[in-house]
Amino acid sequence: MRETPAFYAEDIQDFPSGNSLKARCYKTEINIGDKMYVIGQADEDSALSVRVLVRDKSAAQWIYPTVLGTKPRNIKGFSAVPLGQDRVLIIKKGANPGDCFWFLEVDTGYVREQQKLCGTKVVAWSKGAIGNAEKPIVISGPSGVGKGTLINKLMEEFPLLFGFSVSHTTRSPRNMEKDGIHYHFTQKGAMERDIKEGKFLEYASVHGNLYGTSIEAVEMVADEGKRCILDIDVQGARSVRASSLEAVFIFICPPSMEELENRLRARGTETEEQILKRLRNAKTELEQGVSSGLFDHILYNDNLEECYGRLKKLLGLDGNSGSSLQSLSLGVHLPLEHSVSLVRDNRIIIRCSSSERKEAATNMIVLDASSLKGGAPGRTRGLDMYQAEPCYEGLEVINKLN
Repeated sequence: MRETPAFYAEDIQDFPSGNSLKARCYKTEINIGDKMYVIGQADEDSALSVRVLVRDKSAAQWIYPTVLGTKPRNIKGFSAVPLGQDRVLIIKKGANPGDCFWFLEVDTGYVREQQKLCGTKVVAWSKGAIGNAEKPIVISGPSGVGKGTLINKLMEEFPLLFGFSVSHTTRSPRNMEKDGIHYHFTQKGAMERDIKEGKFLEYASVHGNLYGTSIEAVEMVADEGKRCILDIDVQGARSVRASSLEAVFIFICPPSMEELENRLRARGTETEEQILKRLRNAKTELEQGVSSGLFDHILYNDNLEECYGRLKKLLGLDGNSGSSLQSLSLGVHLPLEHSVSLVRDNRIIIRCSSSERKEAATNMIVLDASSLKGGAPGRTRGLDMYQAEPCYEGLEVINKLN
């Protein structure tokens, strides 16, 4: 008997070598290479979250890793399947499709990068999502160019198709401001830690306070079935381009600097000094936006309605008032009693026991994890789940998937 980690009530038994699958109570042991990953409840009575330990089999010692990401909660039991050498799929029992698939990343690019920064073993959680969300849209342009008006027109005509992410800030809420609606209000130390862990797409320090757009905020818009619009400056767009987020980058140009100056002065809301400052900034942004290759598309707003029409055509919305997003969920729940098996090419059979029929019938769901995208610190998307034909004991299902 070897030393047992304190937060487990019973001894942990060794697994056979190789990629093994085993779920016992609320604890699973997965072998990947020379590491054994032990995933389980913090204690026997906890149904809130999971903890992770790593066993280095070659050194015969336990490793307490740094765990990043948001852990799955409200666990009533789970199954686990290793997917290659870099991640483990966790399937929560009795959960709805929006919460039942999670990934523990053990050797992805994000994990390796964080291990260099932390100097310790790192694992990271990411939430799995059915289907793929459309790429977010990054819209930039100098002040007064009309990008805000163009975005508002999109939101008014397609209210179910587009959404804004809620930014984070370390400043205190002002009158009538609500957390999670106007901003995510957070502590400076917490936001600095999240920035270091790569959880922010872009950020800036303004008058001693941090402002920024988190990956999670963008993912939450996609979770609602909407396409996220980011209205940010060129510096922020450059940060987003350097991140792991795949987006469409659009730069809005004025027909000329003279016309831009006329628009700024016509607003009548700023002093001469402020106007001159905005014009200086606009000249720099135009040089960077047009010639840097940062943006995928450049639109000239010489006429608002014509520019809006070009924007809609670019986004595939001309003549289409409905949502083009793929459905991100499936109206099926996984019962507490189910078993899983990896077939091939990261396709998984989930066998859900049926108590309503006298025969030994099994309701089967096929989970296809062969086209995953993204991952920590955001979502792991690209899962496909569909109902398979019912089968009975002894009937092979592999042929149905070939």
